[in-house]
This record gives sequence, structure tokens and C-alpha cells, in this order.
Amino acid sequence: MKRKFVKEFQAAEACDVYIAAVKPGEKNVADCPAAGALLGAVGEAQFSGKEGELFSAQVIEQGRLVRFVFAGLGETATEKSVETAFASAVQEAKKQKPRSIGVFVHQEHPAKCVEAVLLADDAFDAHKSEQEDEISYVFYGVEEAQVKEGIVLGEAVRMTRRLVNEPSNVMTPAQLATEALLAGADSGFAVKIYDRSEIEALGMKAFLEVARGSDREPKVIAMSYRGNPDSEEVLGLVGKGLCYDSGGYSLKPSTGMETMHTDMGGAGAVIGAISAIAKMKLKINVTAVVAACENILSAHAYHPGDIIGSMAGKTIEVNNTDAEGRITLADAVTFAIREQKATQIIDIATLTGAAITAFGKEITAVVSDSDALWEITQKAAVPACEKVWRLPVDEVLGKALDSKIADMRNSSGRGAGTICGGMFIQKFAEGLPWLHLDIAGTSYTDGTAVCKFGATGVGVRLLYHVAKNAAK
Repeated sequence: MKRKFVKEFQAAEACDVYIAAVKPGEKNVADCPAAGALLGAVGEAQFSGKEGELFSAQVIEQGRLVRFVFAGLGETATEKSVETAFASAVQEAKKQKPRSIGVFVHQEHPAKCVEAVLLADDAFDAHKSEQEDEISYVFYGVEEAQVKEGIVLGEAVRMTRRLVNEPSNVMTPAQLATEALLAGADSGFAVKIYDRSEIEALGMKAFLEVARGSDREPKVIAMSYRGNPDSEEVLGLVGKGLCYDSGGYSLKPSTGMETMHTDMGGAGAVIGAISAIAKMKLKINVTAVVAACENILSAHAYHPGDIIGSMAGKTIEVNNTDAEGRITLADAVTFAIREQKATQIIDIATLTGAAITAFGKEITAVVSDSDALWEITQKAAVPACEKVWRLPVDEVLGKALDSKIADMRNSSGRGAGTICGGMFIQKFAEGLPWLHLDIAGTSYTDGTAVCKFGATGVGVRLLYHVAKNAAK
């Protein structure tokens, strides 16, 4: 995406299409006479400025046709209404196949405006023989430095979407490790990659059990950003890194497999988040950990009924090999605490179908034993434009994880699946403040204004704003 920033608007014929977001009654848009005249001529029945409305029309400027797209903000310009308005306007403008789009940046949330444009004009077409033409964007009313956060977050989400959208024959554990190294070099955080022999030496037995069905070597990706060297506090972000999940011997139905390359959405989210945190130079220490592997059905794969060890020394009865993500996260959380010195943990994972049943594709389920972490996450959800809902940590429900032959079993069965999936991971948090984000429903979409199709990049902005709030 080509982009430039112009403080003062000059001529309406400079771009093919212009987009703006307006409140009810607004008639002046960045001192653009053509836009003001058009808004003044439009009847309220055609466009009133209510949230969710769109109006598109062409005018003649200096002998050429120029299109304007107006999106309604409603009476109050919230970060969410700004995001939706500008994203919808971009989608409408692109129907004209323009070479250039002028954006009248809304002055109440300028960074969010730019962020929304970056997210809306984002297509995963790398494997198509014909790709979308690149559009040049001109942002009017701001200087680039004013909207740096919006640019950084937009680019971080786009990167995460690409990582998650890539098929499993491309985004292998080794390739994901390479992508993390590239992101670290670009954004300014340290990355260390652990191979199988090093993982074995660390005693990450649970992770290796999940990984042993695949011929592709597992990787532990450890990322570190030290934004506050005077503090010993370290925020640990742990992302589920299943680059493909067949379910193992607890085999998924064929219709459930084609998008299982996206089972590393949590890994993508923490890579994107730490990239944004480092680029914005937040005053906080962060580690991001990914245990990347594949869960494949083979002669080498672990079985239902197996009892396996873990880095924490706890034993696990495997009663469902398709509840594998929590097993890998168990060792990843232990690694974050013992090797990376995390003092609080947030894990993020496409963990349970139960989360989709409960919340659909709009709300991320949260399970946490820390009121402080929940409060900061709930606050961060507003600027992130993501919805979260907390579920209880209930010890009675958690008894479904009790095992007669091991310290615990990995699946509770159908009842309270999201809660118990989170509580399994909690057992490895070593008493530190802990919060779990289940993004099974929110990580993938068939299409919204902000995300045309595929991986949404959910969690990147949420984790960034958690870190930003914690850094204050």
C-alpha cells in the first residue's frame, strides 16, 4: 500500500475517490468545497449521517469525474464507529477500482482512521496469478508522526493475518520461526529459536508428545523486548502455535480440517503484538513465547490413553488428542516463567469449539484468576475495537479435569469446555497472575468491513493496548 500524508487539502481532482466519515448535520469536510456541496445537496432520506450509513456519488471536478464516499458516524465518534465507518468506506470506494483514494482523516480519532484504512485494504492474494492492483492513499489533515500508532498497529495486524492465512505447507514451524526472526530484526526485539535437541534438554515433554506425529521439526520461539530495564516485571505473552491440527488419533471430520492451518492464530497474535510494542517503544518488559509444531495422525503420534510428562513435572492423562493446544501451552507457559522470567501470563489460543458455541465469532472468551489482569484487558478492548467476555474460574467445574491415573487429564468432555480448557493451562501458571484468551471464534471470518476474508489478526491490538496500559 502506497501512502502519503498531506496536512492541508488542496484540489479535489488529485484522487479518483475520496472518503470521509461524518456525523448527522455535518456539511464541511476538510475545507473541500466539492464535498461540502455534495453533502448539502443530499437529502436526509438519502444520507443522514447515522452510524452504519453509506452514500456514494460522483461529481465533475476540473473536467474529470471524481467519486465521494461518505460514511455515517452517528452522534458520537467512538473509536469503534470511526473504524467501521472508514473501513466500510474503503470497501465501497474499492468497487470503483481506483488508482488513488483520498482520505479525509477524522480529527477526533486520527490514528484509528488510518489504522482502519490499512486493515480494510488488505487482501491475501499472494498465491493468485492475478493480484489486486496497489492503491495509492493520500491522508488529508494529519502528519505521519501524529498517526504513528495507527500505522504500526495496522501493519502488525496485517503481518499477523498473513502468517495465519498461509497454508500449512508454507507456514511450517521452521518458517514461523524465520518469520519471528525477521519481525524481530525489523521491530527491535530479540529472538531465540530452540530446536528439538534443545527442547528435549529443557524437559518440554508435553509439547514434544504433540509434535512427534509430524516429520516437521518443532520449534520454540522465544521473543524478548526490554522497554523498562529498571523493572524486574515481565509481561509474558504465550501464543498457541499449531501450524496444522488434524486432531491426531481423535481425528477431526474432513470439513473441520481445511482451515486448521489457522490454529496458530495465537502465535501470530503474540508476534504481531510484540512487534507493535517494540516499534512504539513502550516502557514495559515483554516476552512472547510460541511452541510451534503440527498435530498429525501417524504411526509416531501420541494416543488417547497415554500418560505424558511436562516441563513442570506434572503428569497428564491424554483422553483426547484433539485437545492438544493446551498441552503445548502448558510447556510454553512453564518456559515463559522459568526461562524468560515472566511475572504475569496472558495466553492466547484458538482453543475450543465451545467458545464459538457460547460467543459466536464476535466475542473472545476470557478465563482468568486475576481481577487486575481482567480489568486492564477489559479497558484495552475499547481502543482495540475487540469484544471480550470473562468466564468464571470455577473449582467445581474444574474437577472434570481430575484423573485417577495422572495429575490431571487434558479434556473435560463436552461440559464447560472453554472454562476447563483455560483452567488446564492455569495449572501451569505457578500461582502468577494469569489470563487466557480463547480466540477460536474471533480469529477467522467470512468477511467484515475491517477484514475481507480469512484471518482477522484478533489479539494483536488487544495485547498491545494491555501492554500500553500496563506501562503507564
